[in-house]
Amino acid sequence: MSTLADIPITTIDGESTSLGAYNGKVILVVNVASRCGLAPQYEKLEELQKTYGERGFTVLGFPSNQFLQELSSTDAIKEYCSTTWGVTFPMMGKVRVNGRSEHPLYTELKKTADAEGTAGKVKWNFEKFVITPSGTVHRFRPAVEPDAPEIVDLIEASLPVR
Repeated sequence: MSTLADIPITTIDGESTSLGAYNGKVILVVNVASRCGLAPQYEKLEELQKTYGERGFTVLGFPSNQFLQELSSTDAIKEYCSTTWGVTFPMMGKVRVNGRSEHPLYTELKKTADAEGTAGKVKWNFEKFVITPSGTVHRFRPAVEPDAPEIVDLIEASLPVR
């Protein structure tokens, strides 16, 4: 049986990796889109990265044009993220989060229910999945800000003991 850590993913620079490369860390997976009204969440995602990155946490951004709001090229996405928001967290290659060609990582993540008990399709850009070092997945819908107490408390409670 494969785990989330075994699912192949590709970085925005075209390198093969997996969540296994972040083993032992708290991971916040988020589908991002540069032209989305929620794009200012990039700033809060980067704040989380800066606050907790050295303590065993990482944001992983997965650009998606599923909702027709992402730039067309990876170079344009990289430039937008770095110049507009100062993004330092790892960015992955573009993925589909719903439908026939959805990325296998999202097929697995979407099995997790949100706070209302609803699993299934990603509803919009900036849907967040926090994966704890034990492999437990927690789901937060797009309107939940990255610095919401429920996310920050979960990150802090799940960080590796120093």
